[in-house]
Order: sequence, then structure tokens, then C-alpha cells
Amino acid sequence: DFATPRAILTGHDYEITCATICAELGLVISGSKEGPCLIHSMNGDLLRTLEGPEILEGPKNCLRPKLIQASREGQCVIYYENGLFCVFSVNGRLQATMETDDKIR
Repeated sequence: DFATPRAILTGHDYEITCATICAELGLVISGSKEGPCLIHSMNGDLLRTLEGPEILEGPKNCLRPKLIQASREGQCVIYYENGLFCVFSVNGRLQATMETDDKIR
């Protein structure tokens, strides 16, 4: 037997760099190399776009997501390549930000 995909998620223009699945809420959250993070349903429907803050200037202004983690309570933490952490609600609202100079893996 051949495995078939449950859903095909679309919406990114560049390669996917990070993703997480929140089975409790039925969500897939993914980030691409040069674009925003997207929230999809497990059925493949695009629900929201998570845009990072526009507070950065200069060469650090391009937000490239590196790590994503979602909680069953409906919050999503995204770590960007430039050292910025952002917490979003699953409704797409930016709740908090924090910058760090530490290397996060």
C-alpha cells in the first residue's frame, strides 16, 4: 500500500524551516525561510498568518522563523533567527516579544 497525505498545506512562497503540530487543537503551524508563519487546520485549511512585530530596523528586520512550539492552551512561541522570541495566540494576536543574544537550539 502507498501512503497518501491527509492534507496538502499551501500558502508559503519559500521553503519550510520549522513546523509544529498541536493535535489537541487540530492545528499545524509552519514557518518559511523568507515569510510569515501560517496556521492551518489538520484538514489543510489556511486559518491565520502570524506576522512578527515591525519594530526591527536595519539588517535584522527580516524575520526568519527558526523554531516553533504550540501549547494545548492555544499559544504559539516562535523563535526567529535574529534572536527574537514572539508569543502569539492561535487567533493571530501578538501577545509578547523578547530579544536575546543567546544561541537557541
